[in-house]
Amino acid sequence: MKTLRFVVVICLLSFGPVGCGAIDSFFMPALQGSARDMLMAGNEAMQEKEYGKAIKYYKKLKESYPFSDYMELAEMGLADAYFFDGKYTAAEEAYKEFESLHPGHKYIGYVLLQVGVSNLKQFKSIDLPMDHMAEAREYFQRVRELFPESSYAARAGQYLKKCNRIQAKHEIFVADFYQRRGKYLSAWKRYEFVKRHYSAFDDLQEYVSRQSRAAYLKYQQSRSKQEHVQRQGSWKQWFEWL
Repeated sequence: MKTLRFVVVICLLSFGPVGCGAIDSFFMPALQGSARDMLMAGNEAMQEKEYGKAIKYYKKLKESYPFSDYMELAEMGLADAYFFDGKYTAAEEAYKEFESLHPGHKYIGYVLLQVGVSNLKQFKSIDLPMDHMAEAREYFQRVRELFPESSYAARAGQYLKKCNRIQAKHEIFVADFYQRRGKYLSAWKRYEFVKRHYSAFDDLQEYVSRQSRAAYLKYQQSRSKQEHVQRQGSWKQWFEWL
């Protein structure tokens, strides 16, 4: 990620030396100056890891110069600034906005990857809904399909494994919950689902196989007991009728 961390800085190298306007802007109050001045200030803040300051510069550039040639760089910089500042929800939205506005951009693979990572970073606990995890997996799969030979695809594959492991643990958590509540059939089905779809995780498979057998046995026992009770009930009704 570090190689692409400051895309906007790399892109600016092709513009040549900074002119007098940029030098003059050094003495201007904060958030003043040309679009290029603001972009340079935002980039400098990113390099200094002052992400909050970078966010202010990029947002001001977008507001003040919506038709500037530097808009794409500011949009990318803003998304990265949110991400590295730990504001993953805002980062996700910013990356998605960039994707919708510039679907053919040369860095769109990076953007799609970052949408996935931003969702992954919003994961809290296996006992909560997996909406962010599902979307993260969707974006990582897109990266692998659209850019199979890229470094983005390799990294997406690594993140995808992490997502799958979290999803497997969530399924086990739900199965264990059903098991404790005596819903053995539902528990058994969940354990079997994990066995079929997450077989790559050997350390989880041993536990799941053991729990699956236990759940199925208890289900059969409870079923036999219910059938026995029903038969007793039917005989009792028969004798009462006699």
